[in-house]
Amino acid sequence: MNLSIAAVLLYGILALIGGIMGYAKAKSKISLISGIVSGLLLIFAGIMQLQGQPWAQTLGIAVAAALVIVFAIRLAKTRKFMPAGLMIIAGVVSLGVMVYPAMA
Repeated sequence: MNLSIAAVLLYGILALIGGIMGYAKAKSKISLISGIVSGLLLIFAGIMQLQGQPWAQTLGIAVAAALVIVFAIRLAKTRKFMPAGLMIIAGVVSLGVMVYPAMA
């Protein structure tokens, strides 16, 4: 397993856990659904990359980029670092790790 696959899997797990925590803390069904869907998509992308599917890297990059945009909008609205700021930082780091090998 390379660093790119680990990044997409870890970001997927973070999104999944974050969605569950958002529901547990604020009873936000939107957080639960979006966290589960995006987290599972990222984990699926990581598993497919492990199986050698070239399209899976594009899926992981697209979902991670979408999450960074969504959380940037949320951070601009709420001005609260948690959870939006944390997810932006994790997303940008994950994107960097995923995109760098694709460009090399």
